[in-house]
Amino acid sequence: MTRPAKAAVLGTGSWGTAFGMVLADAGCEVTLWARRARIADEVNRTRVNHEYLPGIELPARVRATAEAAEAFDGADFAVLAVPSQTLRANLADWTPHLGPRTVLVSLMKGVELGTTKRMSEVIGDVTGVGRERIAVVTGPNLAKEIAERRPAAAVVACADEDVATRLQAACHTSYFRPYTNTDVIGCELGGAVKNVIGLAVGIADGMGLGDNTKGSLITRGLAETTRLGLAMGADPLTFAGLAGLGDLVATCSSPLSRNHTFGTNLGRGMTLEQTVAATRQTAEGVKSCRSVLDLAGRHGVDMPITETVVGIVHEGKPPMVALKELMSRSAKPERR
Repeated sequence: MTRPAKAAVLGTGSWGTAFGMVLADAGCEVTLWARRARIADEVNRTRVNHEYLPGIELPARVRATAEAAEAFDGADFAVLAVPSQTLRANLADWTPHLGPRTVLVSLMKGVELGTTKRMSEVIGDVTGVGRERIAVVTGPNLAKEIAERRPAAAVVACADEDVATRLQAACHTSYFRPYTNTDVIGCELGGAVKNVIGLAVGIADGMGLGDNTKGSLITRGLAETTRLGLAMGADPLTFAGLAGLGDLVATCSSPLSRNHTFGTNLGRGMTLEQTVAATRQTAEGVKSCRSVLDLAGRHGVDMPITETVVGIVHEGKPPMVALKELMSRSAKPERR
């Protein structure tokens, strides 16, 4: 009899915990790694992660530990669910515990500051494993809804299609439907840039600018993402799918989105410091907007919405001034 797949989930935030539930519901034995022993003890004792998913009972196949070596022991999949800008440092600590055949799975949607590397590239840099052992899960996956077992779809991307298919089977449930894709570049860019566009839409919502503005930002934001993806060798069809349009729409339309909520607070007049203080979890677009803009510059790609977000978030530009500058750009054909 084939044993159940074993998965280590590194990070007990809302998405890491929710994806651990998905894996357990699909039949995997799951060990959550928590940075704080208190959370691990609480999960094992009460079956609930009260800090990040209050009121959600975790399946019996999920247990928790504060010891990374214990989480990695025998794991077929190591799911990485920490803030993207902390990944490199965390992986340096975790790599000695990595098994020779363990597949590393990124749930993170960001671009590393300084290096402008995607998360799969950071994983390869630090661990030395090949692309065939690095996978990405992305799509319109708001953690709270998935934890409540509401229907959702996602993309499982890996350069090795067989590995993507194995991971697909490991997280396929009655409410979570994963599709495979080999375009890792496109899938990661879709997830990273949608956070930046989510900030822009949130700012517009906070300013009370209406649905026409929202629709315009979503559509032109998708155009920016696709331009960058094409310049980096991604498949343009990826951006019309779950990793592109699907994730973008969910992020830009839901109050459950951290990036949208962060932007809304800025649009209502809160300072960056006030907004950070009011935000309990990481809004990846806040830091990644800088690295996405740097990445675009390296590839000679114009990304005016991303540039506007950087101006508001990091350069203190008033949202109304930034909006006027964006709207006064020279006219051009749509498909450029």
